[in-house]
Amino acid sequence: MHEDVERCVRAVQAKDDRFDGWFFTAVITTGIYCRPSCPAVPPKPENMRFYPSAAAASEAGFRACKRCRPDTSPGSPEWNHRADVVARAMRLIADGVMDREGLPGLASRLGYSARQIERQLTAELGAGPRSLARAQRSQTARVLIETTALPMSDIAFAAGFASIRAFNETVRAVFALTPTQLRARRAGAPAGAPGTIALRLPFRKPLNPDNLFGHLAATGVPGVEEWRDGAYRRTLRLPHGPGVAALRPGPEHVALTLTLADHRDLGVAIARCRRLLDLDADPVAVDDLLRADPVLAPLVDKAPGRRVPRTVDGAEFAVRAVLGQQVSTAAARTLAARLVTAHGEPVADPSGGLTHLFPSPAALADLDPERLAVPGARRTALTALVAALPGLDLGVGSDWTEARARLADLPGIGPWTIETIAMRALGDPDAFIPGDLGVRAAARDLGLPATPGALTARSAAWRPWRAYAVQYLWAAGDHAINHLPGKDLT
Repeated sequence: MHEDVERCVRAVQAKDDRFDGWFFTAVITTGIYCRPSCPAVPPKPENMRFYPSAAAASEAGFRACKRCRPDTSPGSPEWNHRADVVARAMRLIADGVMDREGLPGLASRLGYSARQIERQLTAELGAGPRSLARAQRSQTARVLIETTALPMSDIAFAAGFASIRAFNETVRAVFALTPTQLRARRAGAPAGAPGTIALRLPFRKPLNPDNLFGHLAATGVPGVEEWRDGAYRRTLRLPHGPGVAALRPGPEHVALTLTLADHRDLGVAIARCRRLLDLDADPVAVDDLLRADPVLAPLVDKAPGRRVPRTVDGAEFAVRAVLGQQVSTAAARTLAARLVTAHGEPVADPSGGLTHLFPSPAALADLDPERLAVPGARRTALTALVAALPGLDLGVGSDWTEARARLADLPGIGPWTIETIAMRALGDPDAFIPGDLGVRAAARDLGLPATPGALTARSAAWRPWRAYAVQYLWAAGDHAINHLPGKDLT
């Protein structure tokens, strides 16, 4: 979008927050870059320059605006609804792969050479993977500076910097402030209890929390997830240790409180929580397309802004999807809870009732399916899936087509399971489950075709947002997944 100058200028002059994260506006007379909705007086069009990423603006010599804080914009929807190598790379960078494995590791995961990755990212985003990772490190450092009392030396290494000098130079270059000056400006930032980090997750409006948090709460696995005091809480398996996230929906942002074993996992934890709640979606684009269908229009108008509840761990969700085949939500929770008790890693949660991490694929390798109260076919499917998980990429950088094909090769993994995993774990916004009982019931009540083949053909008009159409179809029923527990939005 940054190449459409006229459209970008209109968005800046209107201070349209729908475009925050889509592009960044640099002002050549001041040397700063802003989000489109910056409250400052818009510059003259001839003084504006547009960049596709904060990293590109920084690479061009501009510093972040202290007023609108463009580095905290919602992420671009492009990286979550595309399946090409650039989008996969961006998701992996957000998940911290560059900090943990460097450019060779990123390239290896994507199946390209480091030179090809560098060239493709630079061509589309105006910055290479190292610059994009540097921008992410600076944002992680800023959050730690403003929300914790950690010494600056600890923050530098927790944010992924190789040295104190690199940390100081990057913070000054990006924010035009020293780390000490940033901390002095933190008055009014959300404060967490000792040992926690409290921050706000922005999103594009509208956001309907009912199906999003309602789904996560209604399907939550005891010990791993819970709804407590108006917040969805869950344990996180992170690269450097366990964590606990508490997410509370609000009208302007989602409040996130993190308890981490290692602060190096902050950026990864934030990225996974944003992905879990689909916060980088563009609800206006989705709803506009679905509203064009006269059957879906009343559902969209009644409660716009529905998101797709996703997951923080693709392997975990795949296991849960198989356990949930042809059983009720309550039965699926019970089966998953038994797995957690038998194979999960215990964690401490002084603030709530969480007890375990969901079992890792390695921990499930010793699973005795005979001890599960499920039919033989599902035992076979679960055993085959667990055996395949070490070599099956269901993470943020996965190839959606290849993942579907690999899943289809496993016994007992049919279209419903594959598309459910594609929607919730892979993040494909066009995943569709026409055989789902809730979708079929809604289709029948709305006068849509109720058979999977006919409904799939009818759904062509909803592409590429069929996963969101599923959320609206589910909302036509009165299942617990459609209701925010207690309606507590405080």
